[in-house]
Amino acid sequence: MERREGDLEKRAQELEDRRAKLLAKVEEIKKKEEDVLNLHAQQVQKLEQIAGLTREEAKTVLTEAVEKSISQDLADLAYKQINNARESADREAKEIVASAIERCSAEVATETTTTYVTLPSEEMKGRIIGKEGRNIKAFEQMLGVEVIVDDTPDTVVISGFNTIRRHIAKLTLEKLIKDGRIHPARIEEAYEKAKKEIAEDVMKAGEAAVYELGINNFPQKLVFLIGRLKYRSSYGQNILKHSIEMAHIAALMAKEVGADINITKQGALLHDIGKALDQDMEGTHVEIGREIAKKFGLSEKVINAIEAHHEDVAHASIEAMLVDAADNISGSRPGARKESFEMYIKRLEELENLANSFEGVEKTYAIQAGREIRVFVKPEKLDDWAAIKLAKDLAGRIQAELKYPGEIKVNVIRETRAIEYAR
Repeated sequence: MERREGDLEKRAQELEDRRAKLLAKVEEIKKKEEDVLNLHAQQVQKLEQIAGLTREEAKTVLTEAVEKSISQDLADLAYKQINNARESADREAKEIVASAIERCSAEVATETTTTYVTLPSEEMKGRIIGKEGRNIKAFEQMLGVEVIVDDTPDTVVISGFNTIRRHIAKLTLEKLIKDGRIHPARIEEAYEKAKKEIAEDVMKAGEAAVYELGINNFPQKLVFLIGRLKYRSSYGQNILKHSIEMAHIAALMAKEVGADINITKQGALLHDIGKALDQDMEGTHVEIGREIAKKFGLSEKVINAIEAHHEDVAHASIEAMLVDAADNISGSRPGARKESFEMYIKRLEELENLANSFEGVEKTYAIQAGREIRVFVKPEKLDDWAAIKLAKDLAGRIQAELKYPGEIKVNVIRETRAIEYAR
């Protein structure tokens, strides 16, 4: 028992020694932890001093850096997605346009400024000219065209930049040839009949255009104006054919992209409607077209398509964009337009408009490719001396304001008629 008691005391002493050592180690560890914390605090303080930032500021900078990095990655991803979408959209757009062009075939024909009339015999040339040229002079003055009688067998040529005048002149001459009686009074009678027939043809052309496109809500007066486009051209391209072709192309594209097909057709058909009246009214064909559309109560989308096809105003709808695109497609196809022809027409129109700006002028005709201008004045407003002064003033303004090759003959005509009937 004594021996065991001695062993227990010895073991208890060992345990006490161990406990003391462990306590000493715990104290040492705590001291080291404090040293580490102090060292960390010192390091943080030194880092703050070096960086010039507090802990919170450094945290903010780090957060912003991370956000910027993520934002850049997102921007790169978005850029790639947008590029892919744009490439896909371009591909889709090209396929839509190609499909529309492929499915819409149109004639390639350039308007000219001359019309040929076939004669039954060479003897008819003498009748057309008349004694001392009175018939051909009366014909040219009345209709505002130039009749060319040359060595070409059984043919005379009618020259003039205004298509309606030229067709009326052709129809008038054909009526005179068929009748056989050619003199100034008969020419005037045939001229009036030809004007009525051309008006009927204009109406038929307008009705055929709206029927072909399936448009049934246009009033008759607007249909008549559409028909007048048959006798107008732009850069040698017939405007009515151009507008119908545009309407087909725009409708096909509208169907592909889910736009309003009816609005697109109307906007395309009427985009150049101002040119039906631009020779009779002041303003550009876009301004006149807008007024016509408003007068007939067409929708705002159609009006915007008319206004925006030359980008005078912004496109307000996808239909207006399609009309603009169809205009570019139709006008840019090979052989559709001819620049020199349009410049020639524009020069002659400017010549006539300048003469019409004078007071007392009733009507004006530019003939012989613009080398001569015939001005008919109202006899009750201008006397003979005023007519002479008008010719001089007009020649001076032409020389000062217009550019033209060679010289221009100004011919002012004052005519008084007294008509009475014997019963």
